[in-house]
Amino acid sequence: MARTREFDEEKVLDAAMQLFWEKGYEATSLSDLTSRMGIQRPSIYSTFGDKKELFEAALRRYTMSRASEIRTKLQKTPSVKEAFRHFFKEVADEEYTEGLSRGCFCINTMVELAPHDEKFEILTREHQMYLSVIFQETIDRGIQSGELDSSIDAKATAQALIVSLIGLTVILKSRPNRSFVDNSIEVTLTLLK
Repeated sequence: MARTREFDEEKVLDAAMQLFWEKGYEATSLSDLTSRMGIQRPSIYSTFGDKKELFEAALRRYTMSRASEIRTKLQKTPSVKEAFRHFFKEVADEEYTEGLSRGCFCINTMVELAPHDEKFEILTREHQMYLSVIFQETIDRGIQSGELDSSIDAKATAQALIVSLIGLTVILKSRPNRSFVDNSIEVTLTLLK
């Protein structure tokens, strides 16, 4: 008779995700994982596979959750311009108020693993494209409501905003002067004419 799992799979995956997010793939040891997840190596292997498969599961969980969160944030504000302004400012606020600057787990993965691992190159690119679609839908909403100029290329503008978001997230890890960040956000948002 098969043994039932004595742990909550989602809870331990969240714990692994947080650890990978804080330390990155290479710097996270199996001992770190067993300690943070509260389960032993055989349970990790039987449930998630090896360290790389566990990392992939954690990254997929993060990207799905983050995309859903971003879509909700952009949809809850009637003004598209204000929705993007609040979103970009919130990204900056999180980095300046949290003690540890973790950045975005997906972008961290893009920097650490994507240049050397095709699977993570594809996964991080897919996340960028998915966020681009969310941004494009939001821009299209602004065009349809008349808030944004109908001449805006929604797809290209969404992609430019994604590139700006990635750059912002990376530069925030060095905690530049807040006015530098705020000025950059304001100029970026001029794309939404």
